[in-house]
Amino acid sequence: MRLALPASLRDVAFRRFWLGRSLSLVGDQIRLLALPLTAVLVLHAGAGEMGIVGAVGALPALLFGVHAGAWLDRRGGRRQVMLWSDLGRAALLALVPALWAVHALTLAGLVAIQFLVGTLSVLFGAASGTVFVSLVPRDRYVEASALLSGSRAGAFVVGPGIAGALVQSLSAPLALLADGLSFVASALSLALVRPEEPAPAPAERGHLGEGLRFVRASPVLRASFLSAARLSLFRAAFMAVYLVYLTRSLHVTPAELGLILGPSSIGAVFAAGLAGAAVRRIGLGPTLVAGTILWSVPTLMVPLAAGSHATVVAVLFVAEGLLSAGSMVAEVAGGTLRAVAIPDALRSRVMGAMQLADRGLSPIGALLGGLVATWLGVRAAVWIGAVGISLAFAWLAFSPLARMRAVEAFAPPPGPSDAGAPAAGGV
Repeated sequence: MRLALPASLRDVAFRRFWLGRSLSLVGDQIRLLALPLTAVLVLHAGAGEMGIVGAVGALPALLFGVHAGAWLDRRGGRRQVMLWSDLGRAALLALVPALWAVHALTLAGLVAIQFLVGTLSVLFGAASGTVFVSLVPRDRYVEASALLSGSRAGAFVVGPGIAGALVQSLSAPLALLADGLSFVASALSLALVRPEEPAPAPAERGHLGEGLRFVRASPVLRASFLSAARLSLFRAAFMAVYLVYLTRSLHVTPAELGLILGPSSIGAVFAAGLAGAAVRRIGLGPTLVAGTILWSVPTLMVPLAAGSHATVVAVLFVAEGLLSAGSMVAEVAGGTLRAVAIPDALRSRVMGAMQLADRGLSPIGALLGGLVATWLGVRAAVWIGAVGISLAFAWLAFSPLARMRAVEAFAPPPGPSDAGAPAAGGV
C-alpha cells in the first residue's frame, strides 16, 4: 500500500528545498561535535579557550544580525544569498583539514574560520524565513515547519553518531569535510528553486531598527524574543564547557558522545511529527510553552548525573532525549509563530533581529561559561548554565502567548509595512 506524501512534499519546489536543508542539518550536527573536538583533542584547548571558540561562532549574530536583515530587505534575492552562503561555508570548512594536513592549523586559525562560517550563517538565517513563506502556502505553515523540524530531529539522531564515528576513525578535522559536502548539497537544492520573493523595501529613515521595533511592539514576539535570549545566554555558557565536562570530568569517550547525542534524540523525530497535532489540539501558544519547558528543565539532569560510568551515560542519554524532543516541539511551534506573525515586508529585518535572541547573546554566555569554569571550576559552570536554561520558559508562560490557541490569532494587524507584500505565502 502506497503511503501518501504530505501535501507540502508533493510540491516539487518545497521538496527540493526540504531535501537540501535535511542534508545540511545532518552536516551541522557533525560540525557541532567535530569542530569543538578539533579544538579539544587536536589543539588541546582548555575550558577558557573553549569559551572563546564558542563565543566567536555566535558573535556574528550579535554584530551583524540586525544589519543582515536590513540589507536583505533592501537588496532582495534572498535565495541567491543563501546559495552563496552555503558554498562559502563549504569552502571555509575545507580549510580546516587542509591546514591540519600541513601542520598549519592553530587555535587562532580555527577561531577565524568559526567566525566567518558564523557570519555566513547569519545571512542564511536572515534570508531563510522569506524563502520559506515564498515556497509554502499559509495553510501549510505548520505542516512544512514540522517537516523541517523532523529533518532536524533526524539529524540529531544520525549526525552525532556519524560525527563520533568519523572523529574516532579518521580525525576531528577530517570529519568537518562531511559538513562541507552537506552545504554543497544545500546550495544545489537552492539552485533548483525559484520562489517569488517580496519586492525589496526602500531604505527609508529608521529602516535598520524597524525589525527590533516590531518585535518590541508585539507581545507574542517580544515574549519569544526574551525567552530565546535567556536560552541563548545560558545555553552558550553551558555548552562552552559541556564537552570539557563530559570528556574530562565524566570521562565520556567520543564514541559514547555519539551514542548520547544521537540515538537519544530518536524521541525528537516522533516529537516533530506530533507537534503539528499538538498545535491543532491545545493551540499554538500552549504548545510553544510546553515545548520550551521540555527543552530547558531536563538540562538539570546533566550536573546531577552521578554513580557508575554506565549510570552516568544512561542519565545523559535520557536528558538529551528529553531536550531533543522538547526542542522539536518548540521549533515547530516557534517556526509557525514567526511565519504567521511577521509581515512579509519586514520579514528579513525581524528574522535578523530574532537572531539576536537566538544566538546574539551566545558570545557573552560562552565567555562567561569559560570564565566561571576557570575561576570556580567546570562543574560550577555547568550548574549555573543548567539552572539559567531551566527558567527560560517563564517569559512565555506569563505572557499573552500562553493563552493564545488559534494560529490566526497571531497574525499581525494590517498596516503600512504590509504594502507591496505578495499574496502567496503572505501574512
